[in-house]
Amino acid sequence: MKFTTDRLILRPWELRDAEDLFRYAKDENIGPPAGWPAHKSVEESITVIEEVFSKPEIYAVALKENNRAIGCIGVLIGADSNFPISENEGEVAYWVGVPFWGQGLIPEALTAIIAHSFETLNLTDLWCGFFEGNEKSKRAQEKCGFRHSHIVENQFNQFMNDYRIEYISRLTKEDWLANQ
Repeated sequence: MKFTTDRLILRPWELRDAEDLFRYAKDENIGPPAGWPAHKSVEESITVIEEVFSKPEIYAVALKENNRAIGCIGVLIGADSNFPISENEGEVAYWVGVPFWGQGLIPEALTAIIAHSFETLNLTDLWCGFFEGNEKSKRAQEKCGFRHSHIVENQFNQFMNDYRIEYISRLTKEDWLANQ
């Protein structure tokens, strides 16, 4: 699937995106706050595209003007989620490269993914998390209607081999429909 917004194209990842992925994912300000290590090489980015980003409902966030990947957004449904949720629920995850921070691009992409999740995938709830200190992620969730649900203390992060405090928020289809 492919979605377009005012400024973005959300589309499947392609191997030709590896250099763009590496350009942004090598930045220590991107992965570690989100819970994954910065990429070390284009080859690592290729592996991530092949093994992680090739899953259903994972999309490159690309600029409409040139179709270049600048970030990632996706929905992990049911058992594919990092949260204990049902098959009718999804976890939304996202990031965007540092040069594009503060432009409202993730809320724009998130709005499209939320509509797709509720209208096409017919999910009942969307969940989203952020680790303590990641205020940018928190603000994006709030702008799109997610509400604080709970906190997970000492959440083990297998990718960074550490423990963190994770804040979990939720958006129900019912709440989303009420605000349309």
